[in-house]
Amino acid sequence: MADAARRLTALAEEVLGAPLPVRIRAWDHSEAGPPHTPVLVLRHRRALHRLLWKPGELGLARAWVAGDLDIEGDLYEALDLMAGLLWERGPAAQRQSKAAAALKALRDPALRSAARTLIGLAGPALPPAPPREEARRVWRGPLHTLRRDKEAISHHYDVGNDFYELVLGPSMVYSCAYWERPPAEGGTLEDAQRAKLDLVCRKLALRPGQRLLDVGCGWGSMVLHAAREYGVRAVGITLSQEQAAYARKRVADAGLTDQVEIRVQDYREIADGPYDAISSIGMAEHVGSARYAEYAADLHALLKPGGRLLNHQIARRPEPDEEAYHVDEFIDRYVFPDGELAPVGRTVAQLEEAGFEVRDVEAIREHYALTLRGWVANLEAHWKQAVRLTSPGRARVWRLYMAASALSFERNRIGVNQVLAVRTPEDGTSGMRLRSRDWLG
Repeated sequence: MADAARRLTALAEEVLGAPLPVRIRAWDHSEAGPPHTPVLVLRHRRALHRLLWKPGELGLARAWVAGDLDIEGDLYEALDLMAGLLWERGPAAQRQSKAAAALKALRDPALRSAARTLIGLAGPALPPAPPREEARRVWRGPLHTLRRDKEAISHHYDVGNDFYELVLGPSMVYSCAYWERPPAEGGTLEDAQRAKLDLVCRKLALRPGQRLLDVGCGWGSMVLHAAREYGVRAVGITLSQEQAAYARKRVADAGLTDQVEIRVQDYREIADGPYDAISSIGMAEHVGSARYAEYAADLHALLKPGGRLLNHQIARRPEPDEEAYHVDEFIDRYVFPDGELAPVGRTVAQLEEAGFEVRDVEAIREHYALTLRGWVANLEAHWKQAVRLTSPGRARVWRLYMAASALSFERNRIGVNQVLAVRTPEDGTSGMRLRSRDWLG
């Protein structure tokens, strides 16, 4: 009798202590769980093997990326329904160390029984190899060295410019857009990304002839917009060879080679300051807590007195114990190796500790949820082509991380902020208008 789904449902509810909010379909075609909900599909026993060898988030991630685990129905609804059971087990559970959790599991008779049941369902097997899309950690040494950061950036960004064109659309901007009108009112992703780039330029008060440094320039959209619309001379830096090649071609095609330079360079290697303005859009998440003071100090030193910095950065909620913070395993292994998020208050403090005067902080959390949903829609609309350009696993990584991130922004689990700071000279002349938000008018 095919009853794997029923047994798995009963097992999950016993372990979680709550009804399973989604339906399960197992490899033996059995189904169990509430009707009219998204279906969690276990296509192969190997999904259980992955969970047995790597219990928790990493095992689930590997099963998803490998295609052993799938979701039928609304992906957002499924993730939202399961979030409270899998990722939001309460503050005490979130702070519990892996060692403590493992010790508790060994001592808990119910959990030991559940493990035996799972082993019986899965059958004997050696640990499955991780999907090839997982970061292999071939680099060694401390976090956020020049070499290690370059390799981590390459893992995420050097997966094919054609793939990113499908996901991001013509703007080729891989950061939160600024929606003056939401999609329900006719707003488009292209319009919103153009509005974001222009907002950054206006906050920086760019003028013809000024020098702009764009740290983490991606495919060149910010420097192109600033040069074309505001007449600046711009330098964009990236650690991705593929991004740089693409950006240089865009610059040449736009006839802006005399105004825009694209470099493969780390921010710690820049020696041709000072600049009138610096933009850092979606890059500081890669800096890391150990290097953030250095990052802030380097940018401060690269600015002229009176120059402005626009730091656009994702933020997490503060932890009761900041020492207990750890990076999400799925994101760390498959999306942004070595990436770290900080609370916005800490970011502001470190910028000011470096000598900046922070003049404005604008939270645009809801804008990122809309942006991510737009990217997911683009990916799903071009799914077969995306798989052909990368791999089924890589496309599945991007679909899951973007959909889950959209929900995280919507539920205020993470946020994103534009921090405008000035290298205010000693005489206190900031150059800011009395009504500092005139750029919104």
